[in-house]
Amino acid sequence: MQSTGGPRPIGSFARSEAGKPGRRALYDAAETLRHWPDCRNVKALTNHECGYRMRVGDWRILFDVQDRIRIIMIQEVKKRDERTY
Repeated sequence: MQSTGGPRPIGSFARSEAGKPGRRALYDAAETLRHWPDCRNVKALTNHECGYRMRVGDWRILFDVQDRIRIIMIQEVKKRDERTY
């Protein structure tokens, strides 16, 4: 999966804040987005700049989907807290 830019790619964010098992889980979860819309732990967001979020333990992958040409852009990976959404 290619990084589309943004604040920080998934690898650099997870490398700095998640342990090795956490990085693997985040990467594996992001890879399941290839099978969109057949993904687990995904919820559509309302009143948020990102369209969807995927739950991975205490982490959230925030992303948008362009269905016409099937592009999924991961916008952020954040540790869940009171300011995540």
